[in-house]
This record gives sequence, C-alpha cells and structure tokens, in this order.
Amino acid sequence: MKRLLGRTIFQATRWAGLSPALRRAFAGRAAILMFHEIQQDWRSELKTGVSPDFLEYSLKWLRQEGWEIVSLDTCLERLVADSQPRRYAVLTFDDGYKDNVATALPILERNNAPFMVYVPTGAVTRTLQPWWLGLRELFRSRGDVAIDAMGMRFSCRDFDEKASGLEKVSTWVHEDYQRVEMLSPTFTKAGLSLEALNDTYFLNERELQVLARHPLASIGGHTESHPALAYLNAASARAEMADNRTYLEGLLQCPVRHVAFPYGNSRACGPREQHLAVEAGFSTAVTTRHGQISDCKPNYFGLPRIAVGGPFDGRVAFEGRMNGVRSAVQMLLGRSE
Repeated sequence: MKRLLGRTIFQATRWAGLSPALRRAFAGRAAILMFHEIQQDWRSELKTGVSPDFLEYSLKWLRQEGWEIVSLDTCLERLVADSQPRRYAVLTFDDGYKDNVATALPILERNNAPFMVYVPTGAVTRTLQPWWLGLRELFRSRGDVAIDAMGMRFSCRDFDEKASGLEKVSTWVHEDYQRVEMLSPTFTKAGLSLEALNDTYFLNERELQVLARHPLASIGGHTESHPALAYLNAASARAEMADNRTYLEGLLQCPVRHVAFPYGNSRACGPREQHLAVEAGFSTAVTTRHGQISDCKPNYFGLPRIAVGGPFDGRVAFEGRMNGVRSAVQMLLGRSE
C-alpha cells in the first residue's frame, strides 16, 4: 500500500510541476547511488537489477539535471572545499557482478562516469553463499516453489507470480537474517548449489584485477562472507571487514579505503559496526538507508544511498528519489528503510 501511494505521489508531483520546490526542500548536495546487477535480460532475471537502457537513462538524466558524476573521494573532498551550490552524484555497485564489467562498463565509459564496486571476498574466491541468487534461481526455474522454513508453497506459473513469490520470501529473510541458514534445506532438496552460482554471476580474481586498473573504477570492501554484521560478535564483525580489506589489497596491490555494510539497514549495522569499520582501517562506510548528503561534514561511516533497480523501479520513481520526493513521502507516511 505504501509503495502504491508513493508512486502516486511521485506522479502527482511531476505532473503538478512541484519537483523543483521539493528539490530545494529535501534534496541534498550529493547523492550516492546504489546499483547491483546490470542485466542484459532484465525480465529473465525477474527484474531484480537494472536494465542497460535504464542505466544509460539515469546517467544522462543526472547530467541534464545538473548533477556532476564524480568518485566518492572527489565528492567528499568537494563537499568540504566547495561553497558553490553544486550537486554531486556517486555511482556504486555492490557485490562484484560480472555484468558490472560486461554490460555496465561500456555505458559508464561512454558517459565518462567514475564508479565504485564493493566486493566481498567470498564472491571472488567462490566461497560465498549467495542465498538471494539461490532464491531467484528457484523461482525463475520452477513452476512451484516450497519454502519449508516459512511453511509456504508458491505457485509460479507466470512472471508476476514468480516475481511476487521471490519478493515475499526475500522480505521474510530481511526481517531476520538468522533465517538465511533456514533456507539451506530448501536449496539442498532442490539440488541447487549456491557455490556454482558464484562462477555464473561474480567476477573472478583475474577479472577483478583488470577492473581495478581501469581509470574510472575504484574497488571497496564488502566483508569476507557478506553477513549481517550486527548478528556477529565484535571480534568476528571486525575480522569480516579487516580480512576482506587485507585480501583485496593483496590481490589488487592498491589501497582499499571504503566499505559497504552488507544489507546496510538498521537490522544489519549500526554505531558498533561504524566503529569497527574505523578499527579495520576504512575511511568511509556506506549503508542502504535512503537519503542524500546535505552536510559538508557528514557521518563518513553511516553514509546513506539511493537504491536503483528492482521490479518496481522506473523513471518517475528514480526522478522522485533524486529530487527529494521520496524523502517527503517518508515524512508523510512514516520513515522506513
């Protein structure tokens, strides 16, 4: 219901010409955009990422609207040093997907757009347990999906039923990350190997080394195994970040100074994780909490981002988030992540 009302408000403000006023009231001086996959066959992947056309559109729209696309380091430096009312956009990609290079990179090159890729160790070493990819594979490949831990069975005869079922199970997991382990029997029963999905979807060591040398690219940390850090004890959470940084710096032979908290919401990270990121040697940490940066000296270890992608995204919604309409809607409906 909130999503439907939000979309209606996005459309209404656009038609009424209120976007400039809302931008002045709610938009910040900088926005960090969060992408994951850039999918050639968006529908086949149940629209869980972003299509190439939408990525191209978003970059052109940002420039047309006066956003300067810069690296994260440049953005933070300019917020402190530049008193002019310029607006900066930072592009980030989580998890290190192959399509970030195969599909997104040519678009980023055409638009001369710097970008950051946050990479978990396990994706590159093929030890990650990407449960979200496992769930998607179940729903896209089967006409009937049973999630025993939920006590639910989903009929998946068409695209809408598959996308709806996947969203429901994903939401259930995000409510409590201990539920990730509860999915293992479902994957085993279905004969689905999460390790095999690493080879299909994630960059390998050689590919990441090549990407790291690209003049537009920066590489950031994303922990060893992509856990919800708040569920771990302090020593384990610190090691997840520190060991990931050590691995990436050894592989790439360059400093890794930025990190993205896995999942990035209030259930997965908070003040303790911010402090641990400092101890692990990082200079910034990004979350998935919605928002833009207005202060010239923001909390560098709790940076908000603007999520891009998914089956319910579109041009109007994207423009609304960038223009501050989403922030206004959150105030109206009650703030949520």
